[in-house]
Amino acid sequence: MAYDPGAIDATLAAAVGDEPVLIAELRLAFLESAKAGLQTLTRTEDAATWKDAALRLKGLAASFGAVRLMAMAGEAASAPVGDPETLRKLRRAVDRL
Repeated sequence: MAYDPGAIDATLAAAVGDEPVLIAELRLAFLESAKAGLQTLTRTEDAATWKDAALRLKGLAASFGAVRLMAMAGEAASAPVGDPETLRKLRRAVDRL
């Protein structure tokens, strides 16, 4: 699955129109939320919390058109709690946003 750096901006532009400042603010809010979701996954040791955090991250990614992150977060929901490979992939995906 290829990463499309314009997908998030296109999704935001479709939602708010040609408002570069608002798009930038929403993009920043999305990035901060994605980082917070990843931080929750990194810290949790509880399977239910892990799954909930992964699914919240998936929903957030879906809302912003971040297809790659959405798919990875969906996979993370069924991965073992704290799985280092899953966390590495998610971290890389969030860093690419």
